[in-house]
Amino acid sequence: MSLAIVHSRALDGLKAPEVTVEVHLANGLPSFTLVGLADTEVKEARERVRAALSNSGLEFPFNKRITVNLAPADLPKESGRFDLPIALGILAAMGHVDAGKLAELEFAGELSLGGELRPVRGALPMALALRRVAGSARPRGLVLPQVSAAEAALVDGVRLYGASHLMDVVEALRPPGQGNGADLVRAKASEPLACGPAAPDLLEVKGQIAAKRALEVAAAGGHSVLMVGPPGTGKSMLAQRFAGLLPALTDDEALESAAVLSLAGCFDAQRWRQRLVRSPHHTASSVALVGGGSPPRPGEISLAHHGVLFLDELPEFPRAALEALREPLETGHITIARAARRHDFPARFQLIGAMNPCPCGHFGNPLKACRCTPDQVARYQARLSGPLLDRVDVQIEVPAVAPEVLANSPDGEPSIEVAARVQAARERQRVRQGVLNVDLAGSLLDEHARPAPAASSFLQSACARLGWSGRAFHRVLKLARTIADLAGSDAILQAHMAEAIQYRRVLHAA
Repeated sequence: MSLAIVHSRALDGLKAPEVTVEVHLANGLPSFTLVGLADTEVKEARERVRAALSNSGLEFPFNKRITVNLAPADLPKESGRFDLPIALGILAAMGHVDAGKLAELEFAGELSLGGELRPVRGALPMALALRRVAGSARPRGLVLPQVSAAEAALVDGVRLYGASHLMDVVEALRPPGQGNGADLVRAKASEPLACGPAAPDLLEVKGQIAAKRALEVAAAGGHSVLMVGPPGTGKSMLAQRFAGLLPALTDDEALESAAVLSLAGCFDAQRWRQRLVRSPHHTASSVALVGGGSPPRPGEISLAHHGVLFLDELPEFPRAALEALREPLETGHITIARAARRHDFPARFQLIGAMNPCPCGHFGNPLKACRCTPDQVARYQARLSGPLLDRVDVQIEVPAVAPEVLANSPDGEPSIEVAARVQAARERQRVRQGVLNVDLAGSLLDEHARPAPAASSFLQSACARLGWSGRAFHRVLKLARTIADLAGSDAILQAHMAEAIQYRRVLHAA
């Protein structure tokens, strides 16, 4: 047999389209040609496959003309995931591998020169794509390197096999009567940590009662937060403890988050169902923050999907990077369009921003005089545009606390107590409307966030006096709904509305 067909999968954003690896051996001048819109990483498979077969004691057809076609030809292929299917295709074309067994499986894996299988990115998207295959009486199984298989095994309903060496796969695919009769080993999901590393406790933050309350409200409704205050007042401490107020991910949320992390090659199966906190440095570019490149990769906002994105020193980020956050904050996803392809990545994250009120950091600080002119303060705060601030629900001041107050501050509530109230409020929202308050829109917002007459008049008066936009009006309404949920109230009262309004009055553009 001089022609062999092996099935694999490429990555196209979060999709994993099927790729057919066709290997043909012919007489002629010895060569190894690889076609099918392959990236440089894929073309380098020629050397890896040749060395891996030779060093594994397998025959390589040095005297043949080898042609490998990766179909479809118009789909870009990247990374070393096609090493294993190419090697198996060559062996099948020489008759060393059973074509019938080969047809029942899909393969992906990078080969070392010694034949060891190395992990590949996107194991979870590949497993999810295989599970979605319809119209097949018996869907194909998926063979991956051991580490990648343990990651993909989190997806139910897929036959997954793990292997650590090329020979493990070859021996299982030998024709009847050849080899040692070994079978491929079914993959098992990695056991998540029974309890992850101890999260910082809100109890450790002295004072800042108002800021803690604001974080509780934000956690309960899924709202974004901006903290403004002088250096050293606890903004970063508060942000680092925010994730501890959120409930654990559901299975569906965990799978969505894990698929994005798997695509970026940074998924840790032992942190399954734990909310991630991403905190990029303020020198991050817009591509690093929202995604891009060629081929497009997910950015920090997608890696923080169903988690927390903490942006410290917010005005120091490039203006283009901050403005790129506007649409994802509104829609919960990001579309990266390029000349040839278009990719959609999920980006439903909770934004926690922190900033100083001025360049020196002490504007409004009663303990230390500010050295900035009013013009410098205005220019510094104007680095955050009005449309961006309009999308940040909670904007709070984190003031400086005098040393004697810090020394005598009583202990606050531990995170576990606040998290219990957050969980109860979220459950209330799920039962009532099926989504968190931050996602209320249209008729759902009209139905479930209708304030009492006094509260409605109060909100309309505040909007008129402060010149708020329609978006700000609806976001305050959602905030008030969350505050009412924390209080266990079915109605949005004037007290709830007053607290919601005060969370929008820190910066000039709010």
